[in-house]
Parts: sequence; C-alpha cells; structure tokens
Amino acid sequence: MATPSTKAKGKAKEASSTERILAIDVGGTGLKAAIIDADGKMQTERLRVATPHPCTPDQLVDELVKLVQPLVEKEPATLMSIGFPGVVRNNRILTAPHFGDEGWHDIPLADSLAQRLGGLPVRMINDAEMQGFAAIEGEGLEFVLTLGTGAGTAMFRDGELMPHLELAHHPVSKKGVAYDEYIGDAAREKAGNKRWNHRVQKVIGIIERLVNYDKLWIGGGNATRLKFELPANVATVSNDAGIEGGARLWHPRSVRETRQLPDATTRSGKFK
Repeated sequence: MATPSTKAKGKAKEASSTERILAIDVGGTGLKAAIIDADGKMQTERLRVATPHPCTPDQLVDELVKLVQPLVEKEPATLMSIGFPGVVRNNRILTAPHFGDEGWHDIPLADSLAQRLGGLPVRMINDAEMQGFAAIEGEGLEFVLTLGTGAGTAMFRDGELMPHLELAHHPVSKKGVAYDEYIGDAAREKAGNKRWNHRVQKVIGIIERLVNYDKLWIGGGNATRLKFELPANVATVSNDAGIEGGARLWHPRSVRETRQLPDATTRSGKFK
C-alpha cells in the first residue's frame, strides 16, 4: 500500500499513466469503489456494499476501509478521490442528508479515511460533482442531475466546477416539496415509474429555465428508468461515472473546492 503523507511536500510530481487512484462513491444506498488510472479507466473490478443505516462518521469510515482493502492490496493506490452525497467544503462534510444531520457537521471524513489507508493524498467533493467530471465535455455551461436515493446537482462552466448548490433541498412545488422528496427513489416507489417519469420531465423543464444550460447530463442509478424522449441537449451517463470522475479531481484547473487545500498536490501531465 502506498504511504505518502497527506501533506504535499516539495515540488508536485507529474501525473502519468502509472498513477493509480482509489475512487470511492458514497451513496445513500450503496458504497462503491475501484482503482482507476489517470484517464478514469477502471484498473480493478468495482466493489459495492450496502450503505449501513443508521450510520455515524466512524461507522462509515470502518465500512469504507473494509470495502477498499481488497482493492489497494491488489493494486496499490497513489491518490484517493471521494464523492459524498452532501455539501463538502475543504475536504470536510458540512451536511449529510441521507445519513441524518446529527453528528455530521464539519466532519473530516476524507482525512480520517486517508489516515486509515496509510496517508494517501485525498480529495473529496459532492458525489454529483464527481460524476459530472466523467460526463462533461468541457465547453459552455453544463449541468448534472443525478437520480438516486435523492437528487444531486452540479454545475460546470467550460470544464471548471462552479460553487456547489444544494438544489435538491430547494422547493419544487407550492407545497414546499423539495427535489429530493419529489424525484428521489422513495418518491418513485410511492408514485410509480410512470408518474415519477412525468415529475423528472417537469424538473428538467424547471432546471432548463433556471440555469439555461448548454448541456444537461443525467446520472445515478435511476437514470435507466427514464422512459420519455430526452431533448437533444440532454443525455444520460453510466452509473460508473461516479467512480470514473475521481480521476479529474486531480486536474489542476477543475476543482475550485479542493484546489487550495494543503494536502491537494497539484499535478500536471495527463491532466492538462
């Protein structure tokens, strides 16, 4: 297992095809991980376990360590990327709506996990943002909507991540129902797939008027359940994007949230 310090020391080395990134996608229902290369291609199988509920930060770290140990033993990692379903700032979790707010404010989950794994340099952002990095084309205003346990959102301008908006918790109806409650998985199961599809179609229209995006990318496990014809500037992405996007977290021009972190080693080469 690689054991570099989480604090960047000296001149940053150039990323190369030999770089191995431990990419982790934390979901409300599942925890997924794989080793990927500098281009986001999987170098190992993708492992998945159910997300424990209820779950404290310590319990989540324990579950993630158990999940990734077989991966890092087989393919030693040099970097780690984490996507988390909540507001993430400076590698710390500010909100965790799918895990309960109590005990989840200002949590250094990334550093805690990195220490358990030998001190890997680590970057963590919102899971929709990480998925977006695998989907975007890098031109114009691109918006990401993930359909999973809840509804995640991210926005990119010319390939650069914009400040995070928790649109999932913004009211989408006169009754004050938020996006999470309106098109999340619980809402789909309650309303049925047909009615849920109508709701997603409505949300796409709202986001189009609100954001005026050039391209909308729809990901998450429930993206495959969409049955209506998508507009020409809307496309779905593979659920593996939540893992594959981890490579781009180390792009020197992509991540506002993590660019200035003391443990965020700036890398060039493959990521120009």
